[in-house]
Amino acid sequence: MQRVRIVTADERLSAANNKTSLAIFGPPGSGKTSLLKTLPAERTVCLDLEAGMKSVQDWPGASIPVRSFADFRDLVVLIGGADPAVDPNAYYGDRHHQHVRGVYAGSGLEEFLATTPIVFVDSITDLTRQAMAFAKQQPEAFSERTGKPDVRGAYGLLGREVIQALKHLQHAPGKTVIFVGVLEKVTDAFNVATWQPQMEGSKAGRELPGIVDQVISMHLFGRDAEGRYVLDEKASERRLVCRSGNPFGLPAKDRSGRLEVTEPPDLGALLAKINKTSPASQAAPSVLAPSA
Repeated sequence: MQRVRIVTADERLSAANNKTSLAIFGPPGSGKTSLLKTLPAERTVCLDLEAGMKSVQDWPGASIPVRSFADFRDLVVLIGGADPAVDPNAYYGDRHHQHVRGVYAGSGLEEFLATTPIVFVDSITDLTRQAMAFAKQQPEAFSERTGKPDVRGAYGLLGREVIQALKHLQHAPGKTVIFVGVLEKVTDAFNVATWQPQMEGSKAGRELPGIVDQVISMHLFGRDAEGRYVLDEKASERRLVCRSGNPFGLPAKDRSGRLEVTEPPDLGALLAKINKTSPASQAAPSVLAPSA
């Protein structure tokens, strides 16, 4: 079976391949889940891990409650298909994929997910908590010598499981995947405050920026005397901080190179800006062409 093939520029820029992965972090109560309202409801599904749909109860789109990491893993393989790089009998392999297809056969879930191009995961913070609860029950979380719980083993398994799930979902063909999570303010012993994603374990948080295309922080902003945005936890205007090295000290990364330092909290407009393709420029005359 053919494993690799050439992808042309036209194929790469097609709607099916012009997908994006985003991780968006914001303080509790900043309106992360309400960003769903800025996405096309008929093209979006929310994987609801934190039972936090109250703020978007009038949103007309579909959601899928997820209460365990095992259920999330099954949904991920149903969305992304089998991973050809893993053992066929392992999780995310062909046998796992076929098993999950059989479990949900006749429910319409597989068909629905196949025709829904935007996957909104709310939240990656709760995903790591569910993964930790799962990891603590596995053999790796217990000492082989004493049989007592081994926290280091649990955290190691947590990191591996979450990273594998995120990578598999990020590789799903034709899917734009949006992870949202809590942005936490951490103050050190020298009273220096920094903002960082709130996630169980360090591995997932450390590797996430290398997995997704965009890392975005959503925060509240006021204006200074000159009308420039200033971070203000008591203000009411929300903005998406999209570039690394921003003056607010918030985690961000823009792989597209098309976003401003801050953008309005509108994911539909943001995705359109990220995926915008400019007309191909006409080829310049060859410098080797003979002069007239």
